[in-house]
Amino acid sequence: MNELIRFRPLYQERVWGGRGLEERLGRTLPAGGPIGESWEIVDRPEAQSVVSDGPFVGQSLRQLLLSHATEIMGPGYDPKRSFPILVKWLDCRERLSLQVHPPADIAPALRGEPKTENWYIADTLPSSGLIVGLKQGTSRAIFAKALVDMTLESCLHRFPVHVGDSILVQSGTVHAIDAGNLILEIQQNSDTTYRVYDWGRLGLDGKPRQMHVAESLASINWNDVEPQPLRAAKSSGVIARAQEFTIRRVVLVGEDRLLLRPREQPRLLNVVSGDVEVTSASGGLTLRRGDTALVPFAGDFVVAPHGESILLVTEQFV
Repeated sequence: MNELIRFRPLYQERVWGGRGLEERLGRTLPAGGPIGESWEIVDRPEAQSVVSDGPFVGQSLRQLLLSHATEIMGPGYDPKRSFPILVKWLDCRERLSLQVHPPADIAPALRGEPKTENWYIADTLPSSGLIVGLKQGTSRAIFAKALVDMTLESCLHRFPVHVGDSILVQSGTVHAIDAGNLILEIQQNSDTTYRVYDWGRLGLDGKPRQMHVAESLASINWNDVEPQPLRAAKSSGVIARAQEFTIRRVVLVGEDRLLLRPREQPRLLNVVSGDVEVTSASGGLTLRRGDTALVPFAGDFVVAPHGESILLVTEQFV
């Protein structure tokens, strides 16, 4: 298999979303309400990525894994196992709820799934920031009282961000995203989110959204105090290393080339700046800013920039 695999985005309405993916990524969005998320690759019972072009056009990711698991994921991969990674673009017109995902040792008791994720800031506003972790000195008791008193922001670690910054958000870390951010989220395959606070906002139906206070308090890592983002850089390097995946930032300029050799491991490519040309024995194609592609285990590719480009390469997830 020597074809990059690309998928049709699945757009999700969110009360905090907007239409920013049209302007910021050049997408054509469905008519209707605010679009907060574009699911770029997903293999879940309730949502399936479908191949957008090439020899497998129209097939779901699940169908592909059932029929071509070895070529895509490598020898020994159980085709019944879900694809391990979920990739999303987030258009945050408003601030997201304060939330947490359950750690692996707690999730089964709560009937949820752990979710470690990485955020890459592709665009932002001068006033925007992120909330990740707790302020020094915040205990469970202080947090719970502030929740009742509606003074919770005094417990939360908020910091400004710039284009190119990123941060790894582990399961158990309380977090929220400020308005104005365009974020590429690369995460463990999970859709369990516990909302602890929503800033007094109503949902799309005009009613308060469901909160999960007890589950959140059980899930929060009270020792996760004031984590720091990885700031933008003009050089290549690892930006996230977790048990679930590793993410490399690859900066390509001029004659630089990224070689993706066969029979190493499957990878995901995300173009976050500029355009690139990907060639193989099967031909070539252009990936533009915002595009996602699955690089199969059996593929052999060369990636070249159009001018200067930045890719995120997700690997070590099998």
